[in-house]
Amino acid sequence: MDSETFLEKIRVELKISKNSKYTITKYLKANKNLLEFTKKNPEEITTNDVKLYVADKLSDKAAMSIIQFLAAIKLAYKNIFGKDLTANIKRPKREKKLPAVLTKDEVKQLVDAISTKKSKLMIQMIYACGFRVSELTNLKIVDLNFNEMIGHVRQAKGRKDRVFNIPEKLSKKLQKQVDKQRLNNQEYLFSGPKGKLSTRNIQKIVQKAVKKAGIEKEVHPHTLRHSFATHLLEAGTDIRIIQELLGHSDLSTTQIYTHISTEQLKTIKSPLDRL
Repeated sequence: MDSETFLEKIRVELKISKNSKYTITKYLKANKNLLEFTKKNPEEITTNDVKLYVADKLSDKAAMSIIQFLAAIKLAYKNIFGKDLTANIKRPKREKKLPAVLTKDEVKQLVDAISTKKSKLMIQMIYACGFRVSELTNLKIVDLNFNEMIGHVRQAKGRKDRVFNIPEKLSKKLQKQVDKQRLNNQEYLFSGPKGKLSTRNIQKIVQKAVKKAGIEKEVHPHTLRHSFATHLLEAGTDIRIIQELLGHSDLSTTQIYTHISTEQLKTIKSPLDRL
């Protein structure tokens, strides 16, 4: 079997199992990279080839990169050749890194550093609703219900729908944005000159604002989602409610925010202070 046929078969398998475009792209790239590295036909690749690739190309990468690569290879060879080349390859332990979180003042500084109204509104929505970037770019006009002041995130990560509250402070601005988009016959709440916005557009806005605001932390759009969850926790919101707002399937995923809530840690008195 040649490489192109093999990769097409992988793509078909992934589409049948309803994987996201992101997953399909990542899995195809992983298998393509392995084929180019070994210079072999797909059926000739062995477990040792996979190990050599990981050692040569991924040894300096995060554990998650190796885990995802092995998952891509496993799926391909299991589905197409009925064998698991990764069965005897030990997965590295995932690093338990705490995500960066902005303080409330830093969120304000970041938003204030954005010059255009539309860009500012997009970044405010990510923080106000705890969106993933793709959830914002996929948000459609019909997903907003101003009568009930709620919106719907459709088919987010894990193919899940969820509800979010429309922030009162942004309600009028969002209604104006909806009216503008309708006049321009646009389907999505936010769009660019070439149609639908890409996640890269949002990343550039955040990077530019971080630099302008003089924030020293490593900040990405997803940092605003982490900040949303942490600030809700610090305000006393039940973690199970935060789980629903974030769209997490497993509570353990949400519980990471209990480790980064510095405001709650500050309230704990040392035993020495009680003597």
